[in-house]
Amino acid sequence: MTAPLIGVLALQGDVREHLIALAAADATAGPVRRPEELAGLDGLVIPGGESTTMSKLATLFGVMEPLRERVRAGLPVYGTCAGLIMLADKILDPRSGQETVGGIDMIVRRNAFGRQNESFEAAVDVAGIDGPVDGVFIRAPWVESVGADVEIVAEYGGHIVAVRQGNALATSFHPELTGDHRVHGLFVDMVRAAG
Repeated sequence: MTAPLIGVLALQGDVREHLIALAAADATAGPVRRPEELAGLDGLVIPGGESTTMSKLATLFGVMEPLRERVRAGLPVYGTCAGLIMLADKILDPRSGQETVGGIDMIVRRNAFGRQNESFEAAVDVAGIDGPVDGVFIRAPWVESVGADVEIVAEYGGHIVAVRQGNALATSFHPELTGDHRVHGLFVDMVRAAG
């Protein structure tokens, strides 16, 4: 597989930044808004944004159930911030009616690092990447607990901030906002290995 085709769920959030990061990591990337656009993808990124809104829009646009099916069938998927919440099997403090795609056996806490004005950047050591990455934490969640099959990929301040289970990768932070495309490169490598 030379340049895998990776979609970015384009219902809300920092879609353009992910498209740029994926292109820099040698993938062909495009936005995904409708169920039929999931067909033919080698992988998918679920961006940051607001997880409750994203959940409602995914249901409204008819993409939630087809996305769940593709993830269950092994489609490589990477979620950042709200995307991490969307990939969780359970949310500790969900909003009324909030749903997830699931795919990672973890329990997450929304806005765990604080409100918007408490956003910060920090160096984060990520397994599989040489040297720390610049983690941008914006109303970021953290992972409260993981199941036996989940690999903890990064921790910060005593909290789990990146995980992997099978073909699914998730980070609490936003690497797409930094110009450092190594986390996207890691995901593109996962997509190639799955193909």
